[in-house]
Amino acid sequence: MATLDLKNTLVFVLAGGEGSRLKPLTLNRAKPAVPFGGCYRIIDFTLSNCIHSGLRRIHLLTQYQARSLEEHIRFGWNFLPRRLEQWITCSPPHHVSVGKWYRGTADAIFHNLDTISDWDPPNVVVLSGDHIYQMDYRNMLREHVENGAALTIGAVRIKAEEAFGFGILQIDASGRVTGFVEKPKQNAPQIPGDPGHCLASMGIYVFEKNELVKRLRADNAMPEGQGGDFGHHVIPRMIHEVPVHAHMFRGLDDEKTPYWRDVGTIEAYFDANMDLCNVKPQLNLYNEDWPTYTLWHNDPPAKTVFSEAGEGRRAEVQDSLVCPGVVVSGAKVRRTLLSNRVRVEEHSQLDECIVLRGATIGKHCRLKRVIVDKWNKVPDGTVIGYDLEADRKRFTVSPTGIVVVEHGHKWS
Repeated sequence: MATLDLKNTLVFVLAGGEGSRLKPLTLNRAKPAVPFGGCYRIIDFTLSNCIHSGLRRIHLLTQYQARSLEEHIRFGWNFLPRRLEQWITCSPPHHVSVGKWYRGTADAIFHNLDTISDWDPPNVVVLSGDHIYQMDYRNMLREHVENGAALTIGAVRIKAEEAFGFGILQIDASGRVTGFVEKPKQNAPQIPGDPGHCLASMGIYVFEKNELVKRLRADNAMPEGQGGDFGHHVIPRMIHEVPVHAHMFRGLDDEKTPYWRDVGTIEAYFDANMDLCNVKPQLNLYNEDWPTYTLWHNDPPAKTVFSEAGEGRRAEVQDSLVCPGVVVSGAKVRRTLLSNRVRVEEHSQLDECIVLRGATIGKHCRLKRVIVDKWNKVPDGTVIGYDLEADRKRFTVSPTGIVVVEHGHKWS
């Protein structure tokens, strides 16, 4: 039986997502570069999983608005020793014709076949760079090798009404995939014996190297519109020809309902951040055995000032995440994430807000269910989130009433 070879396993992280449903947060950054949890970026969770899993040969395939992401990787993820043939590097679509982006997930890997040829790995791991979760990939790789699979797909149980946004799997009793439907609009195959739920692809794949190369070359030869994507094209062709297995995601502690989030909409992004303010959040950022790494900023400690209750100038912070460099100056903050270097001035009130790096909230402001992008300076007396009709004239407002103040907003 083949053995598990982590050292020589090659990882591709698809990190070029436009994240159109997250706009305006993705107007100037790729979705994997969007801040999350106060001091992290979305990409940090996938990369941290790789490091903890012993996977140290990692290529990020960038594309859309890549500068912010590439700088984050260059300055925050440059600690692997190249002399030991370990690295995390960004690979832009330099093989593609000028003005032409990757056609899809499979096409992105196809244009990096030279990297696979150079290192000749036994298996290739393909990951998405825009999901929030904690996972030990070694368990999936081990199953892949033990099953002698050509492809293993990470799978998670979801509600049937959410199936339209995912690839949906059907499996037999042994875990072999017998059917695959990419983003079904209706009547998604449900899990036998578990009505109302489907088995969704996590966008995590482990390929046997030779099988991957063969499939990608065949896919690239297909006519326009019939190739280029794993979910739409490559996987459906594989499941009846070679062994394709599903790996059930169980989190780090064999959880019944493990944490995995696609924060692809403003609502999903907002809810996932707000969950971190709970007494017992579903995502544990405080697991000392599985820390999430990120770019470290040399910021001073967070600080609250003023306790003049009689004057109404008293700093109160409740159920919130407060990052280094934050100053809450005589303001009230509840269920809010304050990223590095944020300042909240006197007599202001923040209720269920996300304030990104370097933003300043002026005096006598009231914000409720608002996302303030980085470096904004919210003027004194500003009120947002209490009159959505008025807010729509100035800002982006989501269907459920979350207001987003985009980076560089013009206040006058």
